Amino acid sequence: MLVHARALLSSSPEGATAYLDADFHEPEAILRDPDLQRVLDLSQPVGLMLIAILHFMKDADHPYENVARLVDALPAGSHLTVTNATLDFAPPQDAADARAMLGHEMEWRTTADVERFYDGMTLVEPGVVPVSEWRPEETERPEPAQVSSYGAMGFE
Repeated sequence: MLVHARALLSSSPEGATAYLDADFHEPEAILRDPDLQRVLDLSQPVGLMLIAILHFMKDADHPYENVARLVDALPAGSHLTVTNATLDFAPPQDAADARAMLGHEMEWRTTADVERFYDGMTLVEPGVVPVSEWRPEETERPEPAQVSSYGAMGFE
């Protein structure tokens, strides 16, 4: 997959692209990766997007500490965007079934849990909300139970 991804990626004068074969459990290795250093100028604000990854990080895997380490390495003015699966909107039986089937693999988080990723940061309005509610441009959008995921953006 890595070879295929690298073959598809190309850079242009407008911007460089890289695919990092990295492990979120090792934020220091991510920050030291030569490809990251080649494509990002960490003296300028950047956006760190952790989309559809954090719910695969159990609390025992130190996701809050790992996110904080990555954010701490970013210059002032940088933004953090995260999404995380939730069962907050699921009917009780559906939530119980999901926990029984995937509880060993997933960490569903609440609004307060997701807000913890932004400790010391300012959340962009509307804050931590179902992803379908985050600045919706369409008048018709899925109900929170249909997306079952929170999203937010913040900055230092």
